[in-house]
Amino acid sequence: MDRNLALEFVRVTEAAALAAARQMGKGDEKIADQAAVDAMRKAFDSVLVAGKIVIGEGERDEAPMLYIGEEVGAGGTSVDIALDPLEGTTITAKGGYNATTVIAVAEKGCFLHAPDTYMNKLAVGPAAKGALDITDPIPLTLKRLAKALDKYLEDVTVCILDRPRHNELIQQVREVGCRIKLIGDGDVSGAIATCMDDSPVDILLGTGGAPEGVLSAAALKCMGGDFLGQLKFRNDEERQRAIKMGISDPDKVFTMEELAAGDSVLFCATGVTDGEMLRGVRFNPKGAVTESIVMRAKSRTIRWIKSHHHFDYKPKYL
Repeated sequence: MDRNLALEFVRVTEAAALAAARQMGKGDEKIADQAAVDAMRKAFDSVLVAGKIVIGEGERDEAPMLYIGEEVGAGGTSVDIALDPLEGTTITAKGGYNATTVIAVAEKGCFLHAPDTYMNKLAVGPAAKGALDITDPIPLTLKRLAKALDKYLEDVTVCILDRPRHNELIQQVREVGCRIKLIGDGDVSGAIATCMDDSPVDILLGTGGAPEGVLSAAALKCMGGDFLGQLKFRNDEERQRAIKMGISDPDKVFTMEELAAGDSVLFCATGVTDGEMLRGVRFNPKGAVTESIVMRAKSRTIRWIKSHHHFDYKPKYL
């Protein structure tokens, strides 16, 4: 895949971020998501790829979608696309912390076609790559992590989505003695945080959306980290849907390479609201400033892009 396409996809996440940021704090999740979807879909029209969306968003909450199977782009290189036009709809609606717009791209067939169900996730940085097993008990996992990181167990920080379903997990981590960072939403950013040198997060644990699991795996593939995921179905209908999508063993543990295969993977995200990884959109009299991250698995190059947008000269998709 042409590495110059990375910048083209950043323009797509920027468009979605600019549109969603205008809805920050207004209290309506669906309007914020719709704004991001509409801007992202329109921005794809100028990207010289023949893209097919294999990981979309919105089915779980009946929200607006860039749907699975939708074709996007102006024609050119054939690619598969995983995306979340607004990771953190609730965050954006409440004016909270860490909302982003996210795209991962790879050659055809490289992403797991994950159904819109839940996934049990384990994400770590390069120092713990290959050292952990998601099926192990939590105390054993954390002890092995501490050894891999050469840290005292009580200094290990675990990132967990703040949800009632994680009450038992949180209690187990506390009993081991590790620190906990609870996040309200945005577990893709939480997974990425495990690979950031200046982040306190050592591991992400818990269940979240399966599509976001594929996006997390793509990002960690580019950063040298590790990711494991196991689908967690809420009913038999979701299990049967997974089988129809080609997942022959719905109970298996998927490795990072099975979720995001090969070295053609690239990942980009733009901040909507302020976060640890990216600053949110800053509006000014002439336009706005955005901050994005873009990375490639082949070179493991990570770039931060600060863009100044002059609305008098922007395409009319905002």
